[in-house]
Amino acid sequence: MSTLATSFTDLFGHAPDACYAAPGRVNLIGEHTDYNEGYVLPFAIDKVASIGLKVHPAAAPRLLRLASTHENAVVEVDLGKLSAETITPWARYLAGVFWAFEQRGFMLPGADILLDSTVPLGAGLSSSAAIECAVALGINEALRLNLTREELVLLCQSAENNFVGAPTGILDQSASLLSTAEHALFLDCRTRETRQVHLPLSESGLQILVINTRVSHSHDSGGYKELVAACTTGASQLGVKALRDVPLTALPAAKETLAPDIYRRVAHIVTENQRVLETIELLDSAGPTAIGQLLTQSHASMRDDFGISCPELDLAVDAALAAGALGARMTGGGFGGSAIALVHTHDAETISARVLQEFAAAHFITPEIFTVLPGPGARAL
Repeated sequence: MSTLATSFTDLFGHAPDACYAAPGRVNLIGEHTDYNEGYVLPFAIDKVASIGLKVHPAAAPRLLRLASTHENAVVEVDLGKLSAETITPWARYLAGVFWAFEQRGFMLPGADILLDSTVPLGAGLSSSAAIECAVALGINEALRLNLTREELVLLCQSAENNFVGAPTGILDQSASLLSTAEHALFLDCRTRETRQVHLPLSESGLQILVINTRVSHSHDSGGYKELVAACTTGASQLGVKALRDVPLTALPAAKETLAPDIYRRVAHIVTENQRVLETIELLDSAGPTAIGQLLTQSHASMRDDFGISCPELDLAVDAALAAGALGARMTGGGFGGSAIALVHTHDAETISARVLQEFAAAHFITPEIFTVLPGPGARAL
């Protein structure tokens, strides 16, 4: 019996039906393009949210008992009275998935769930989507609901948007549910078409270094919603359905007509979509050693045009580049979280040491630094 199953049995007094895991993700490139119907290129990592799940008998009260290895109390939720406001924040991501299934017309029984996650919270590595996807896959398989993984993506997005209240796109859930090992996931957020893009980091002698600044961020905070609103305003004023429809060649004219702050947000989305497409072209033709400059350009755009970086993220990127990284950028929603650096495996320790040295000199919190490689998506354990 696994450690998670043993802990579940100790807590609830019976074994789980099964255990499931869903990964966090690193977004290689394509930031904030998802809710603008654009392009993204994430990959799943080896940090996962795992759950033990036991479904209650149909005749039993429709009660969720939710627990986490990182929390002390068991949270009880009545499925007949689901309301995010009455549920402790960490448990909303689990309960929200049940809510989303019910919105699809499924009358679910109660369940016991124990959550254990190795995805750092607030690090921009999509800890929330990992939780949602593990729960959704578990419910779908345990109750034989036969939804496709693409349907589960939208269900988990609905849980995060409409129950938790975070206006995110489909990037995170798609990466967690649809990724395969040694590949990045090219996702067209308008058509929801996907393609596995070979990302052979190991055989190229490369790794992605994740630098978690430990500056916390939250997607349900005001800054994220203001960015979504700015993009919506920009699209409306330019007469397009979404910023995905604005070509690079339209930016000079847009600069003359849009307010400066709206223009900068628009400029990031338009150029970032182009960078995603160029990254895929380079991966297909030249391999991962060729994409570093595009990663670095992406960070400059997020810092200068989209306004979502912070001093810690900028220092992480600058220090990694100075120590020999091929490219570096912040990843995730911004306002904190993590930066990533594309590094030769033999340089990883030297670059990590340089980043730690620079953070200490700046009197910043000591960052958490680790390497990741593209791993598989959500799965039964």
